[in-house]
Amino acid sequence: MKKILLFILVATTVLSCKKEKKTDNGKLNIVTTTSMVTDLVKKIGGDYINVQGLMGSGVDPHLYKASEGDVSKLVNADAIFYNGLHLEGKLVEVFEKMENQQKKTFAVGEVLDKNTLIGSDYFKSNYDPHIWFDIDYWTQVGTYVTKKLQELNPENAQMFEENWQNYYNELISLKEKVNTTIDSLPEEKRILVTAHDAFNYFGRAFKFEVVGLQGLSTATEAGVQDVQKLANFIIEKNVKAIFVESSVPKRTIEALQAAVKSKKHEVEIGGTLYSDALGNKGTVEGTYIGMFEYNVNTIVNALK
Repeated sequence: MKKILLFILVATTVLSCKKEKKTDNGKLNIVTTTSMVTDLVKKIGGDYINVQGLMGSGVDPHLYKASEGDVSKLVNADAIFYNGLHLEGKLVEVFEKMENQQKKTFAVGEVLDKNTLIGSDYFKSNYDPHIWFDIDYWTQVGTYVTKKLQELNPENAQMFEENWQNYYNELISLKEKVNTTIDSLPEEKRILVTAHDAFNYFGRAFKFEVVGLQGLSTATEAGVQDVQKLANFIIEKNVKAIFVESSVPKRTIEALQAAVKSKKHEVEIGGTLYSDALGNKGTVEGTYIGMFEYNVNTIVNALK
């Protein structure tokens, strides 16, 4: 990591002496971190920017470390958009170094009112960073990204605004559709047990009790007592299904299922949810809207 930081300092110092550049096709070169942020920036920027996302499907941003190839992308970017709120914990120092070297970096989560965020002792920001699971938050983030792209590329400001308005309407439709689906599930059955607490904003927005085996950060490990305690909770609440997450090893939930079974009770694995990353590129779940709909349908169908 020290070698990477040294490379950044040298490269950005050289770049700071040059005029900010665009790529050969004249478009801004934007680098993003998580697949959720990448999807949003692409939707707003459209054909008027180049976007390179560092993290693909199934990648855990909590544990992600920058490779030398990533550093090269970051150094050559006109701007960097990342989630912030310490989600990309091992990249924070990288971003801070780049910002000190006059690189334009935007932590999209910082635009939100901190008084409304869910607190967390797991992150240095003291907030739960999984903000994309609140659609209202994501629309605020979209407005922020639009403004920053307009500032970076004023000649295409109107196109960015039009793209955002179209996507904003899609997000409003998504919220209505999700509410309709969830309304079919009685509130007493709205208990969501997953590998880690990525869904607290989702739970608050749609009245689910959310319990994660590993806590908010996948950097923490679930112990035997954690598994046994949650197994007892599942039996007490008669939870029908628990869920694997695409970016967290399946063994943690399988261990929980086995613990429940050892107590003469049955609980199904209701499916795999997308938490810290979208699905594969080119699939419906590879988009934010597709991911959200898939998760909700999976949860509701399994818990009914």
